[in-house]
Amino acid sequence: MKRLTDYLKSHRKILIISCLLVILIGLAFLLYGSKNKIAAASTDDGSRSATEIKLMRILSEIDGVGKAEVMITEGKEGVEGVIIVCEGAYNIMTRNDILNAAATALNVDKNNIAIYAMNK
Repeated sequence: MKRLTDYLKSHRKILIISCLLVILIGLAFLLYGSKNKIAAASTDDGSRSATEIKLMRILSEIDGVGKAEVMITEGKEGVEGVIIVCEGAYNIMTRNDILNAAATALNVDKNNIAIYAMNK
């Protein structure tokens, strides 16, 4: 035990520098990984269908809707469900316009469409 404490005392600067390097490398991986996840989530158009992109654009043009995100689930018989998250969903009139537009554009029952307000 005495040899270990003597070794640590004599190599204190090297140990501190090594520990700092490990911490910096860990932080770099942590920050780099979280930025990639955020970027992937915000630029995820590669996995969106053309229908989702078109609906997002149409909804964003409706007065009061603002930015809109859309997810469409499809089954063997076509569209099964739609989730819409947008800035203007807090307003009941805008929500009704969104519901009518999505139901008409996708030819889907209004009961299969869920609309939520986007976080600000």
